[in-house]
Amino acid sequence: MALTAALATPALVRAGEARRVATLDWALLETLLAIGANVVAAPELRQFGQIVVKPEVPASVADLGLRGTPNFEVLRFARPDLIFSSNFYAWADARMRPIAPVENHAVYKPGEDPYDLAQQTTLSIGERLELGAARQLTEELAGKLQRFRAVFAKGDGRPVIPINLGDARHYRVFGSDSMFGAVLKRTGLTNAWQGATSYSAVAPVGIETLASMPDAWIVVIPPHPKDALATLEMSAFWNALPAVSEKRVIILGSINPYGALPAAMRFADLLAEALSSAWNG
Repeated sequence: MALTAALATPALVRAGEARRVATLDWALLETLLAIGANVVAAPELRQFGQIVVKPEVPASVADLGLRGTPNFEVLRFARPDLIFSSNFYAWADARMRPIAPVENHAVYKPGEDPYDLAQQTTLSIGERLELGAARQLTEELAGKLQRFRAVFAKGDGRPVIPINLGDARHYRVFGSDSMFGAVLKRTGLTNAWQGATSYSAVAPVGIETLASMPDAWIVVIPPHPKDALATLEMSAFWNALPAVSEKRVIILGSINPYGALPAAMRFADLLAEALSSAWNG
């Protein structure tokens, strides 16, 4: 009876221990990890490590399984004191509230800048958990983007098109309402994609549309199918694109396409390194 009652009661903060938190949302997960929160449960941790890469997930975090069908029993046994959720996972709130209080934050909303929302979310979570690292993260990233703006101002002035390959014939493009687009704007780079997007990106877009942006740097953001790039490199059309023939294709490391400030920082770092290297030979 005592065990049953304990499992049915929302968790309380245990004395002398940092508040135990959980989330289903990867953007919130990377934020929590980046500011040093005591994360006890989150979904798809192996895939998170492969796609998000940084920050790394501690081995102590319980894996809740798929984001679309999380294991709520594992979540219960992880004993979170607080669960952070988002508009993407509102459907799960009713299942999670008996386990622990649920607090919602949105990093992606139609028509709103995801960087601004991610910054607000980071500061709000930091205040909630009394973690000063949250403000440090926002200030560090703002300063870094300002420095990169000065670096990029000395570049070739070409626009950038950030894409993710779906296969050898299609890609997903990230517009001005994506986190990648927000970083480009804040660093003074022009996004070559001026078309409409929905929730940050539009897909699938045919590879042939890249011919309409001959002056752009093509920035490929993994993950993508293993054979997509290899097949593209054998394509006569791909090799005839000005960006390809003039060696203006950059392949970055994997980044969470729907991430928060840590994803913005990783994108900015990798892009600055790649462009600086290309411009300086």
